[in-house]
Amino acid sequence: MLKKKMLSRNSKGRFTTYGIVIAAWIIMEIFMRAGLMSSHLEGLLVPMTYYAIVAVALNLCVGILGELSLGHAGFMCVGAFSSALFSLVTDGVMPDGVRFLIALVIGVIVSAIVGFLIGIPVLRLNGDYLAIVTLAFGEIIKNIINAMYLGVDSKGVHISFESQMALNMEPEGKTLINGAMGVTGTPHDANFTIAVILLLLALVVVQNFIDSRDGRAVMSIRDNRIAAESIGIPVTKYKMLAFTISAAIAGMAGVIFSHNIATLQSTSQYFGYNVSIMILVYVVLGGIGSIRGSVIAAVILYLLPELLRGLNKYRMLIYSVVLIAVMIINWAPKAIEKRTAFFDSIRKGMKRNGTA
Repeated sequence: MLKKKMLSRNSKGRFTTYGIVIAAWIIMEIFMRAGLMSSHLEGLLVPMTYYAIVAVALNLCVGILGELSLGHAGFMCVGAFSSALFSLVTDGVMPDGVRFLIALVIGVIVSAIVGFLIGIPVLRLNGDYLAIVTLAFGEIIKNIINAMYLGVDSKGVHISFESQMALNMEPEGKTLINGAMGVTGTPHDANFTIAVILLLLALVVVQNFIDSRDGRAVMSIRDNRIAAESIGIPVTKYKMLAFTISAAIAGMAGVIFSHNIATLQSTSQYFGYNVSIMILVYVVLGGIGSIRGSVIAAVILYLLPELLRGLNKYRMLIYSVVLIAVMIINWAPKAIEKRTAFFDSIRKGMKRNGTA
């Protein structure tokens, strides 16, 4: 009976989250079609959505697995460039929808593989050490791609870390990655509707994983690793599973990013450590472990600085005040609950001892 109630509560929470996302999408579409939304705000809708997807991915790692990762901008970078290269090579060869779908699958798979390979050494660490190593991974990936020159001709693929001339390609060869200039000419296949569909897909995957047997095993490892090991739960297996799924979802966001921008560059603005910190802020302020909270926080905190841009130098001050206010509102009830429980335990102890 208790299990049925828990499943019913979890299902209600999931569908509430889906309903919020769908309702927001419908409202935005109505505003756009009615001409009630500025072109600037329309341009923010897709970035807002893929940052919400990355926030969901990171919350799976931080909130559910209990491991602090600062490398999700790196996974996003991997998904973005792997999918963009495929779309660039196959542009005009296959229908747009089929090309984007295959590019999406490639970006997710490559990000999952990289996440798995990174997770083998990284998940042996805990706490600050894990955060430092994943942060270093994100910077390494960004800088490697930023220095890479990649081209293709009839002789095959050419790679260089010196210059475009060092590729030694045939005259009809095509440069895919032009060093710091990145990838140019990726088909613009992503739009707001596609981004919302992929956000819903990410929510379905993550929330069903949390409610599954594997998800409960992951949360038991988060709560007490030693106790989980003592009852026979394979800790390494479940940590790798959650970390790989998280990396794959971050790669999905990268696919949307790369197919919504004219020139894809591996710069700090898009994939630097500040981006990873910003995503972590979304997760923390939305509530660690709260998937719905991550989506809401990502939407509000991404749009807020842009909507306040007209206030010039005061906009970041207002943004900071909002961050502090959200943190207080989010954590104050929990602090009050803990304090109340603490004093209740003292009172019960005093009653048992006959001192009250």
